[in-house]
Amino acid sequence: MQIKNIYKKKKPIISFEIFPPKKESPIDTIYDTIESLKDLKPDFISVTYGAGGSTRDKTIEIASLIKNKYYIETLAHLTCISLTEEKLQKFIEELKENNIQNIMALRGDLPQNFNEELFQKSQYKYASDLIKSIKKDDEICIGGACYPEGHFECSSLEKDIENLKIKVDSGADFLITQLFFDNESFYRFIDLSYKKGINVPISAGIMPVTNKKQIERMISLSGASLPAKFSRIMAKYENNPQALKEAGIVYATEQIVDLLSWGIDGIHLYTMNRPETVRRIIQNISNIREALEYKDNIN
Repeated sequence: MQIKNIYKKKKPIISFEIFPPKKESPIDTIYDTIESLKDLKPDFISVTYGAGGSTRDKTIEIASLIKNKYYIETLAHLTCISLTEEKLQKFIEELKENNIQNIMALRGDLPQNFNEELFQKSQYKYASDLIKSIKKDDEICIGGACYPEGHFECSSLEKDIENLKIKVDSGADFLITQLFFDNESFYRFIDLSYKKGINVPISAGIMPVTNKKQIERMISLSGASLPAKFSRIMAKYENNPQALKEAGIVYATEQIVDLLSWGIDGIHLYTMNRPETVRRIIQNISNIREALEYKDNIN
């Protein structure tokens, strides 16, 4: 099923993101992660790959497993880096052969020591270029990325939203945000996007922070800001890994509860291949929902 049709049927969508093992690692290491996530019944699971397409074959293999063994819709990531029209068509053909109808079209992180001159000559420089090509095939549903605080390479949030409108006008069917830790930034982004005429579903990307190195790396890569509340948690528990993990789960849960009360289209959890953390968060949300339903029934 095309993911855009899932958004039409229910709200909110709950989805997860996983990534393939490193190129030198056996693919079997991801199986336990999928096994642990399947009974949480996500609406779809997205599968990333490394910079420059370094794990592209594993992405298709894992996406096929999710779709054809576990019968969960899947979203296969595809980036512009080192991509040609021939490679794109081969990728789409392989997806179809595996009964997969959804692509997350991204520019992608630039690999280390990449050649700027070659990149400028690339057929696909931006996600919008890639989306236009994929859109020629109406059997494929296309997801795109967006940035609640603006892309770190862009001069302003407003300019980034203008670029996002180009991406949507090029054919993106839905959007998933980069991670963020301040819901107010997300709400402002949504308001500005609607005013710009962006009307496709948008899922909020949430990453539970379970260790200090993880957050430092994610902040350096994404440019996401840390609200004062989160900074205090980091300062308080940075030398106590277990306490920081518990605090991170609580913080992500509170973020999601607030987003759900606002009426979000979907929640996309960046699992970091740690299903036990995701399970804790989903259970927390379920408990809160049950408590609210109980209260409504007795009133």
